Amino acid sequence: MVAQSDGISVFAPELADTISGFDPKAFDALSEAEAQHFWFVTRNDLIVGLIDKFFPNARRFIEVGCGNGAVLRAVAASRSWERLVGAELHPSGLVRARERLPDTVEFVQMDARSIPAVDAFDLTGAFDVIEHIADDEAVLRGLRMATQTGGGTIIAVPQHPWLWSRLDEYAHHQRRYKRGELEAKLRRSGFEVLFSSSFTALLLPVMALSRLKGWSSDNADIDRELTINPRANALLIAILRAEVRMTLAGLKWPAGGSRIVVGRAI
Repeated sequence: MVAQSDGISVFAPELADTISGFDPKAFDALSEAEAQHFWFVTRNDLIVGLIDKFFPNARRFIEVGCGNGAVLRAVAASRSWERLVGAELHPSGLVRARERLPDTVEFVQMDARSIPAVDAFDLTGAFDVIEHIADDEAVLRGLRMATQTGGGTIIAVPQHPWLWSRLDEYAHHQRRYKRGELEAKLRRSGFEVLFSSSFTALLLPVMALSRLKGWSSDNADIDRELTINPRANALLIAILRAEVRMTLAGLKWPAGGSRIVVGRAI
Protein backbone atom coordinates (compact mmCIF):
# COMPACT_ATOMS: atom_id res chain seq x y z
CA MET A 1 0.00 0.00 0.00
CA VAL A 2 1.48 3.35 -1.06
CA ALA A 3 1.35 6.05 1.60
CA GLN A 4 -0.65 9.18 0.86
CA SER A 5 -0.08 12.72 2.08
CA ASP A 6 -2.62 15.39 1.12
CA GLY A 7 -3.57 13.35 -1.94
CA ILE A 8 0.05 12.84 -3.03
CA SER A 9 1.46 9.31 -3.31
CA VAL A 10 4.64 9.07 -1.23
CA PHE A 11 7.25 6.52 -2.32
CA ALA A 12 10.38 7.87 -0.59
CA PRO A 13 9.29 9.46 2.70
CA GLU A 14 12.77 9.14 4.23
CA LEU A 15 14.14 11.63 1.65
CA ALA A 16 11.24 14.08 1.62
CA ASP A 17 12.40 17.70 1.95
CA THR A 18 15.95 16.71 2.85
CA ILE A 19 18.97 18.35 1.24
CA SER A 20 19.46 15.47 -1.14
CA GLY A 21 20.84 16.88 -4.38
CA PHE A 22 18.80 20.05 -3.88
CA ASP A 23 17.92 22.35 -1.01
CA PRO A 24 14.10 22.62 -0.86
CA LYS A 25 14.47 26.11 0.65
CA ALA A 26 15.38 27.25 -2.87
CA PHE A 27 11.81 26.68 -4.07
CA ASP A 28 10.82 30.10 -2.71
CA ALA A 29 13.34 32.01 -4.83
CA LEU A 30 12.67 29.82 -7.86
CA SER A 31 8.93 30.32 -7.57
CA GLU A 32 9.43 34.08 -7.90
CA ALA A 33 11.78 33.79 -10.87
CA GLU A 34 10.12 31.06 -12.92
CA ALA A 35 7.20 33.16 -14.13
CA GLN A 36 9.27 35.94 -15.71
CA HIS A 37 13.03 35.26 -15.76
CA PHE A 38 14.34 35.01 -19.33
CA TRP A 39 15.97 31.62 -18.86
CA PHE A 40 12.90 29.87 -17.42
CA VAL A 41 10.46 31.49 -19.85
CA THR A 42 12.42 30.60 -22.99
CA ARG A 43 13.38 27.14 -21.78
CA ASN A 44 9.65 26.41 -21.47
CA ASP A 45 9.18 27.65 -25.05
CA LEU A 46 11.89 25.26 -26.24
CA ILE A 47 10.59 22.25 -24.31
CA VAL A 48 7.01 22.70 -25.53
CA GLY A 49 8.26 23.29 -29.07
CA LEU A 50 10.32 20.09 -29.04
CA ILE A 51 7.36 18.11 -27.69
CA ASP A 52 5.18 19.45 -30.49
CA LYS A 53 7.83 18.77 -33.13
CA PHE A 54 8.94 15.26 -32.16
CA PHE A 55 5.96 13.86 -30.24
CA PRO A 56 2.78 15.47 -31.60
CA ASN A 57 0.68 12.45 -30.65
CA ALA A 58 1.95 12.00 -27.09
CA ARG A 59 -0.86 12.03 -24.54
CA ARG A 60 0.67 10.60 -21.34
CA PHE A 61 3.56 12.54 -19.83
CA ILE A 62 5.54 12.44 -16.60
CA GLU A 63 8.02 15.10 -15.57
CA VAL A 64 10.62 13.83 -13.11
CA GLY A 65 11.82 16.57 -10.79
CA CYS A 66 8.92 18.90 -11.54
CA GLY A 67 9.73 21.25 -8.65
CA ASN A 68 7.22 24.09 -8.43
CA GLY A 69 5.48 22.93 -11.61
CA ALA A 70 6.59 25.72 -13.96
CA VAL A 71 7.46 23.44 -16.88
CA LEU A 72 4.51 21.14 -16.26
CA ARG A 73 2.15 24.11 -16.38
CA ALA A 74 3.47 25.10 -19.82
CA VAL A 75 3.21 21.51 -21.04
CA ALA A 76 -0.32 21.16 -19.66
CA ALA A 77 -1.43 24.24 -21.57
CA SER A 78 0.07 23.05 -24.85
CA ARG A 79 -2.50 20.34 -25.72
CA SER A 80 -5.14 17.99 -24.34
CA TRP A 81 -3.46 15.26 -22.28
CA GLU A 82 -4.93 11.96 -21.13
CA ARG A 83 -2.55 11.83 -18.18
CA LEU A 84 -0.08 14.30 -16.71
CA VAL A 85 2.12 13.42 -13.74
CA GLY A 86 4.51 15.62 -11.80
CA ALA A 87 7.10 13.70 -9.78
CA GLU A 88 9.37 15.33 -7.22
CA LEU A 89 11.44 14.30 -4.23
CA HIS A 90 10.32 17.28 -2.17
CA PRO A 91 6.67 17.69 -1.10
CA SER A 92 7.29 21.41 -0.56
CA GLY A 93 7.71 21.74 -4.33
CA LEU A 94 4.68 19.59 -5.06
CA VAL A 95 2.48 21.80 -2.86
CA ARG A 96 3.34 24.79 -5.06
CA ALA A 97 2.96 22.75 -8.25
CA ARG A 98 -0.52 21.64 -7.25
CA GLU A 99 -1.54 25.29 -6.77
CA ARG A 100 -0.41 26.08 -10.33
CA LEU A 101 -1.98 23.17 -12.16
CA PRO A 102 -5.45 21.72 -12.86
CA ASP A 103 -6.95 19.17 -10.50
CA THR A 104 -6.56 16.47 -13.17
CA VAL A 105 -2.74 16.51 -12.85
CA GLU A 106 -1.32 13.75 -10.63
CA PHE A 107 1.55 14.33 -8.21
CA VAL A 108 3.98 11.77 -6.84
CA GLN A 109 6.74 12.10 -4.25
CA MET A 110 9.54 9.75 -5.23
CA ASP A 111 13.26 9.18 -5.61
CA ALA A 112 14.15 9.78 -9.28
CA ARG A 113 16.53 6.81 -9.13
CA SER A 114 13.56 4.51 -8.49
CA ILE A 115 10.62 5.46 -10.71
CA PRO A 116 7.58 3.29 -9.86
CA ALA A 117 6.27 2.92 -13.42
CA VAL A 118 6.70 0.50 -16.33
CA ASP A 119 5.60 1.36 -19.89
CA ALA A 120 3.15 3.85 -18.43
CA PHE A 121 3.96 6.94 -20.53
CA ASP A 122 4.53 7.81 -24.16
CA LEU A 123 6.63 10.83 -23.13
CA THR A 124 8.92 11.43 -20.18
CA GLY A 125 11.16 14.33 -19.24
CA ALA A 126 13.64 15.70 -16.72
CA PHE A 127 14.67 19.32 -17.04
CA ASP A 128 17.80 20.39 -15.17
CA VAL A 129 17.35 17.54 -12.71
CA ILE A 130 19.81 14.71 -13.32
CA GLU A 131 22.88 16.91 -12.77
CA HIS A 132 21.84 16.95 -9.09
CA ILE A 133 22.11 13.17 -8.81
CA ALA A 134 25.38 11.25 -8.52
CA ASP A 135 23.99 8.18 -10.31
CA ASP A 136 22.36 10.01 -13.18
CA GLU A 137 22.22 6.87 -15.30
CA ALA A 138 19.95 5.22 -12.74
CA VAL A 139 17.46 8.01 -13.47
CA LEU A 140 17.82 7.54 -17.22
CA ARG A 141 17.29 3.78 -16.90
CA GLY A 142 14.18 4.45 -14.82
CA LEU A 143 12.88 6.87 -17.44
CA ARG A 144 13.42 4.21 -20.10
CA MET A 145 11.46 1.70 -18.03
CA ALA A 146 8.62 4.18 -17.59
CA THR A 147 8.56 5.05 -21.31
CA GLN A 148 6.79 2.70 -23.69
CA THR A 149 8.85 1.48 -26.65
CA GLY A 150 8.56 4.02 -29.44
CA GLY A 151 7.78 6.78 -26.97
CA GLY A 152 10.11 9.63 -26.19
CA THR A 153 12.07 11.49 -23.58
CA ILE A 154 13.48 15.01 -23.39
CA ILE A 155 16.36 15.79 -21.04
CA ALA A 156 17.95 19.17 -20.28
CA VAL A 157 21.18 19.63 -18.32
CA PRO A 158 23.78 22.34 -17.67
CA GLN A 159 26.73 22.10 -20.06
CA HIS A 160 30.49 22.70 -20.15
CA PRO A 161 32.55 21.84 -17.05
CA TRP A 162 34.62 24.98 -17.60
CA LEU A 163 31.53 27.03 -16.70
CA TRP A 164 31.48 25.52 -13.19
CA SER A 165 30.98 28.24 -10.56
CA ARG A 166 29.70 28.83 -7.08
CA LEU A 167 26.20 28.87 -8.53
CA ASP A 168 26.60 25.17 -9.36
CA GLU A 169 27.72 24.51 -5.79
CA TYR A 170 24.79 26.50 -4.42
CA ALA A 171 22.44 24.43 -6.60
CA HIS A 172 24.03 21.16 -5.38
CA HIS A 173 25.07 20.13 -8.88
CA GLN A 174 27.15 16.98 -9.23
CA ARG A 175 28.44 17.96 -12.66
CA ARG A 176 28.12 20.10 -15.75
CA TYR A 177 28.00 17.86 -18.81
CA LYS A 178 30.67 17.53 -21.46
CA ARG A 179 29.50 17.66 -25.06
CA GLY A 180 28.34 14.16 -26.03
CA GLU A 181 28.15 12.88 -22.44
CA LEU A 182 24.39 13.00 -22.07
CA GLU A 183 23.85 11.48 -25.49
CA ALA A 184 26.11 8.53 -24.64
CA LYS A 185 24.32 7.94 -21.35
CA LEU A 186 20.93 8.02 -23.05
CA ARG A 187 22.06 5.45 -25.61
CA ARG A 188 23.35 3.15 -22.85
CA SER A 189 19.98 3.48 -21.14
CA GLY A 190 17.97 2.30 -24.16
CA PHE A 191 17.22 5.49 -26.08
CA GLU A 192 17.96 6.49 -29.65
CA VAL A 193 19.04 10.13 -29.88
CA LEU A 194 16.77 12.06 -32.25
CA PHE A 195 18.01 15.59 -31.63
CA SER A 196 20.65 17.32 -29.56
CA SER A 197 21.52 20.99 -29.29
CA SER A 198 22.81 23.60 -26.91
CA PHE A 199 20.51 26.17 -25.32
CA THR A 200 21.43 29.77 -24.46
CA ALA A 201 24.07 29.60 -27.18
CA LEU A 202 23.62 33.28 -28.10
CA LEU A 203 24.23 34.31 -24.48
CA LEU A 204 27.24 32.06 -23.90
CA PRO A 205 29.85 34.89 -24.01
CA VAL A 206 27.93 36.87 -21.38
CA MET A 207 27.45 33.75 -19.27
CA ALA A 208 31.13 32.85 -19.51
CA LEU A 209 32.19 36.31 -18.38
CA SER A 210 29.83 36.23 -15.41
CA ARG A 211 31.09 32.80 -14.32
CA LEU A 212 34.79 33.31 -14.87
CA LYS A 213 34.94 36.63 -13.02
CA GLY A 214 34.56 34.73 -9.76
CA TRP A 215 31.76 34.63 -7.22
CA SER A 216 31.51 36.21 -3.82
CA SER A 217 31.40 34.24 -0.59
CA ASP A 218 27.81 35.27 0.12
CA ASN A 219 24.65 34.84 -1.93
CA ALA A 220 24.59 38.33 -3.48
CA ASP A 221 25.72 37.14 -6.92
CA ILE A 222 23.23 34.27 -6.81
CA ASP A 223 20.41 36.66 -5.98
CA ARG A 224 21.42 38.85 -8.92
CA GLU A 225 21.35 35.78 -11.16
CA LEU A 226 17.62 35.36 -10.45
CA THR A 227 16.71 39.06 -10.16
CA ILE A 228 17.21 41.06 -13.33
CA ASN A 229 16.25 44.51 -14.57
CA PRO A 230 12.91 44.24 -16.44
CA ARG A 231 14.24 45.94 -19.60
CA ALA A 232 17.30 43.73 -19.71
CA ASN A 233 15.11 40.71 -19.04
CA ALA A 234 12.80 41.61 -21.94
CA LEU A 235 15.79 42.00 -24.27
CA LEU A 236 17.22 38.63 -23.23
CA ILE A 237 13.84 36.97 -23.73
CA ALA A 238 13.72 38.38 -27.27
CA ILE A 239 17.24 37.11 -28.02
CA LEU A 240 16.56 33.63 -26.68
CA ARG A 241 13.18 33.37 -28.36
CA ALA A 242 14.96 34.01 -31.66
CA GLU A 243 17.40 31.23 -30.73
CA VAL A 244 14.51 28.90 -29.87
CA ARG A 245 12.85 29.58 -33.23
CA MET A 246 16.08 28.70 -35.04
CA THR A 247 16.54 25.58 -32.91
CA LEU A 248 13.02 24.36 -33.66
CA ALA A 249 13.69 25.02 -37.34
CA GLY A 250 16.51 22.48 -37.10
CA LEU A 251 19.61 24.50 -36.21
CA LYS A 252 21.90 22.70 -33.75
CA TRP A 253 24.09 24.94 -31.61
CA PRO A 254 27.49 23.42 -30.76
CA ALA A 255 27.98 25.34 -27.51
CA GLY A 256 25.77 26.98 -24.90
CA GLY A 257 25.04 27.06 -21.20
CA SER A 258 22.67 24.08 -21.43
CA ARG A 259 22.28 20.92 -23.50
CA ILE A 260 18.86 19.56 -24.43
CA VAL A 261 18.49 16.11 -25.97
CA VAL A 262 15.48 14.35 -27.47
CA GLY A 263 15.43 10.56 -27.39
CA ARG A 264 13.20 7.71 -28.53
CA ALA A 265 12.79 4.53 -26.46
CA ILE A 266 14.00 1.51 -28.44
